[in-house]
Amino acid sequence: MSTKTTDIPTSSVTKSNTNLTVTDTTTKPKILPCCACPETKRNRDQCIFETGDQEKCKDLIEAHKACMHVFTSIIR
Repeated sequence: MSTKTTDIPTSSVTKSNTNLTVTDTTTKPKILPCCACPETKRNRDQCIFETGDQEKCKDLIEAHKACMHVFTSIIR
């Protein structure tokens, strides 16, 4: 029985003028706007669906806008 060995080619690393992106692993992942305020979104949507009148749901709409405003100020 004979054993055959094969050299596996190794790639060489060359330095070039490419930009590398380094991500900070200590930061929390960003939340998508659709997932930022689920409670206020759910209440707003349910009210509009059930009543069909945005004017009757104005307080819930404003509450959701306020939540989204806080969210957008955090991610900037």
